[in-house]
Amino acid sequence: MKYRAAYHTDVGIKKKNNQDSLAIKIAETPNGQAAFAIICDGMGGLAKGELASKEVINAYCGWFEHDFVKLVRTGTFNTAILKEQWDRIAVTENEKLKAYGESRGIMIGTTLSAILMYEDRYYIIHVGDSRVYELTDKMEQLTQDQTLVAREIAAGRLTPEQAETDSRRSILLQCVGASPVVEPDFIRGYITQNASYLLCSDGFRHKISGDEIMAKLSPLAAPDEDKMKEGCIFLTDLVKYRKETDNITVLLVKAE
Repeated sequence: MKYRAAYHTDVGIKKKNNQDSLAIKIAETPNGQAAFAIICDGMGGLAKGELASKEVINAYCGWFEHDFVKLVRTGTFNTAILKEQWDRIAVTENEKLKAYGESRGIMIGTTLSAILMYEDRYYIIHVGDSRVYELTDKMEQLTQDQTLVAREIAAGRLTPEQAETDSRRSILLQCVGASPVVEPDFIRGYITQNASYLLCSDGFRHKISGDEIMAKLSPLAAPDEDKMKEGCIFLTDLVKYRKETDNITVLLVKAE
């Protein structure tokens, strides 16, 4: 597989700081290219959310640049080792951010959604309500929100439409840094050739529809980096025009 990537992030129309952080890394390996993408959304209602999101981004990027390279070089990469290493980073970062906050009398935290694309498979680690989607001729959500309203939907007490305007929409069941214990979701699947994989913070998705996303970011609509970037910017501007008050971040990786 080979990969193309594009992204856009914006502070939005209300907040002074952009508490979203992201990274994209594409590396050559003996088994073809590997791609790693990650988005973290620092908690808007908590102090120093941007510090939390950048800290977690740096930890996982360090993993990709060192541990992943070692696993590939030694031929020891497998799903069990990957999950163990990713979980360990999440737990370590949760404790580190909690300790930092407690020492200063504050709370800090961040969501975490990352995808590794290697050989013919993708692997996702997920905490919170940032999302990962697969775009082909349709749009499929690969992650499940760890939120109060998502739990209410699952229990049949809310419809998805009601959840979009519910006042509890932003209440997370867990996040890295502000949870007593963090238990990430781990998701894996086979990469679809010519599919695009979209990561976004929640500020990107509340004011636009799946059809609007597909019209600008599907593999057919955005076949190269220029069109991918153009679509990311267009949709971000549309979200701002519709008065989204959160930070807005979107990241797109296309598998070829």
